[in-house]
Parts: sequence; C-alpha cells; structure tokens
Amino acid sequence: MIKLFFDTEFTGLHKNTTLISIGIIADNGEEFYAELTDYDESQTDEWLKKNVIDNLLLSEPYHYSHILGETYVKCTMKELKSYLIKWIQAFDDEVEMWSDCLAYDWVLFNDIFGHAFNIPKNVYYIPFDICTLFKIKGIDPDTDREKFAGLDEDAIKHNALWDAMVIRGCYKKLMEEK
Repeated sequence: MIKLFFDTEFTGLHKNTTLISIGIIADNGEEFYAELTDYDESQTDEWLKKNVIDNLLLSEPYHYSHILGETYVKCTMKELKSYLIKWIQAFDDEVEMWSDCLAYDWVLFNDIFGHAFNIPKNVYYIPFDICTLFKIKGIDPDTDREKFAGLDEDAIKHNALWDAMVIRGCYKKLMEEK
C-alpha cells in the first residue's frame, strides 16, 4: 500500500470554497503539485492573497513538466482531473490518502473527480487524518507540525506541496513513536 500525503489551499472555510492548489507527496518521495487557474477570485481576501496566492510555486500559465517523477501543473479544474488520474494510476498498488484536518481537503479532492465514486480505482475510499494519529499517539494534535517533523520552520507556509511534505514528516515520526 502506497501512502499519499496531501494538502490543499482553497478560497475559504465555507461550503462553496474553490480549490487554489493541491500538493501530494508519496511515501517514496514522488511529488504532484497543481495550481488552479479557475478558482473563484471573488472569494479571496487580503489574508489569502498575502499568505496563499503569494506562496504559489508556478509563475507561467499552463506550465507542465514531468521530470524524474515530479509533476507540476498549472491548469483548470477540468484539466487537473486528467493530470491527477494519470499520476495516481502510475502507482501499481492501492494508495491511502493522508492529510491534516482533512475535512475540506477530502471534499475538494473528491470534487476534482466530480464525485467520490469517480476517484481513481486504486485510491482507498477512506481517507486518514494526521490529527487523529497525533491524538492516538498521545500527542497534542495542535502541536507545531514543522517543529515536530524536524523541518525548516522558516519555509513557505500555506503552500500545498510544503504542507504535504510536513504531513509526511509528521507521519514518519509518529509511526516511530511507541
């Protein structure tokens, strides 16, 4: 079973939010990162512009490269679906999805495919939450993730790919805990 650690950035904590970016890193280190060109800009505020939009990684529209298993794409939501399906289906094994406070992340992930029943067949339908794993291991789920994972606390915050790396780091450390 392959574990995919993912995070999303979106236009707000409300039911009509739209996806801005998604970052995924596999337990084997392969990465997928996408920025959406068709998110609802009218839903963004100054905080989102300063802390999320300004931290996006891709600068040219519709840039796509697949180099050494690392995939980065800037696209529409419709285009994202085909890129993501291709990337996920490249894993021969079933994949588990792990996120952090995953309520919005999982809904937005399913929305990429139009419906939960349309997610790639090799994606296990039950997502897992790093917050719950913290709690089970007896660690405060509100702990500083970067510090816990031993990662650079000065890195770009609110970037979906960085956040996915942090989730992966926390998972690895939590699984070492007795």
